Amino acid sequence: MSLSDFIPFVPEIFLATAGFVILLAGLALGRRGLRVAVGLGVLALGVTAALVWIFAKPAGAPEAILGGMLVIDGLAFYMKLLLLAASALGLVMAAGYLERSDYGGGEYTALVLFATVGMMVMASGANLASLYVGLELMALSVYVLVGYFKLEVKSNEGAVKYFVLGAVSSGILVYGISLVYGTMGTLDLVEIAAALTASGTTNWTLGLGIVLVGFGMLFKVAAVPFHVWTPDAYEGAPTPVTAFISVGPKAAAFAMFLRLFLVAFAADVDAWRGVMWAAAAATMILGNVAALTQDNVKRMLAYSSIAHAGYALMGIVAASAMGLWSVLFYMLVYTFMNLGAFGYVIMLESRGYAGEVIGDYAGLAKRHPGPAAGMLIFMLALAGIPPTAGFMGKLYLFSAAVQAGYVGLTVIAVIMSAVSLYYYFRIVVQMYLRDGEDAEPAELLRDRWLRGVIYLCLFVTLLVGVYPGPMVGWAKTGLSVLGLG
Repeated sequence: MSLSDFIPFVPEIFLATAGFVILLAGLALGRRGLRVAVGLGVLALGVTAALVWIFAKPAGAPEAILGGMLVIDGLAFYMKLLLLAASALGLVMAAGYLERSDYGGGEYTALVLFATVGMMVMASGANLASLYVGLELMALSVYVLVGYFKLEVKSNEGAVKYFVLGAVSSGILVYGISLVYGTMGTLDLVEIAAALTASGTTNWTLGLGIVLVGFGMLFKVAAVPFHVWTPDAYEGAPTPVTAFISVGPKAAAFAMFLRLFLVAFAADVDAWRGVMWAAAAATMILGNVAALTQDNVKRMLAYSSIAHAGYALMGIVAASAMGLWSVLFYMLVYTFMNLGAFGYVIMLESRGYAGEVIGDYAGLAKRHPGPAAGMLIFMLALAGIPPTAGFMGKLYLFSAAVQAGYVGLTVIAVIMSAVSLYYYFRIVVQMYLRDGEDAEPAELLRDRWLRGVIYLCLFVTLLVGVYPGPMVGWAKTGLSVLGLG
């Protein structure tokens, strides 16, 4: 490879360099430079987005770079911009929260940037090796972020559980990759797809490898039965970290999922579709049913995140062009509505962590009608009620499953969406039908940066719910990965 081969990789190189610079600056400035570190991090993410746009290939033939390890195509373009936006919003949300803690912002910002570099590699990986490297870079950064409040027992506990189970899932994934390589003799996704198409048959070793790769990926998206780390990690992590890992790494994992199962293993769909159907159904059922009994808001949203992973898996099961772009569209709308919901959790200051107990929301509509209305909109969106973006996202996913002939799975999804109304509206009931006098309700924090993120998320959630066309068109640029653009 020549030096020119690295030019399209400039966005990732720039972001990684910015992460190291901010890390060193944070160590030198300490807590005095917290806002500076966060501001530089957001600026670096913005510059990276501009570089991604410059080197974009949203239409036409994909461009392989770094010896075929990565590819620049519509899927990479779409997901990288979404991931950069999620990381920037997550950083802005964390600024005020970190100021109220005893921890610096330089290390935090650098870890978010390093995780984003890993996620960008996952979005454009064209080789099983590069996909795995991106996945591990993202995962290692997130493990540290979950345990960032090292003096908090819950933060340490969540990080340890996440790390141990993540290591196990990585081992399963690597073993599956080794079986695929041993059978196919290549790690290149396009070559694997071509060989599977040409052979038309799958031996048991390759089939086992594909299933094990699927198991490893199910862990990364917090799908049943590999979901057990999620509630503890979400509850124990600092709330801005919980908000970030609930959207960014999940979206990146689904981008990797799409490349693996709708590109490399697409010709062998019969070997893995049944497993994904069962995982999608179980994830939707367990996630929604378990959320019914949660009094801790972060744990409730953790199980909600599990359920939403089940909805997104319906697009993988459909294994069609509509299935692909509906997953991409759903990742976008889920990012904004979930970040907005977590924004209000951060804004509610309670004893210890922020806004953890449902009772903290009692009487919120009487004291702060605007924020209560905003939280209501996000709860409606997560439940999939029109005219919100959540409704449009579920509509497209359900339509993709029905078109592929999976009516039974769609019926399960509709029923579980109805079940989710109960636990989402537990918060609404507290806000509008409880006075909060006996519950010692928490007051809202004054954080302009956080409010700005919430207002942006509200705007996108409502706009896409009413006028989804442009975002759907953008999501369809990802079809170039299938040669269907």
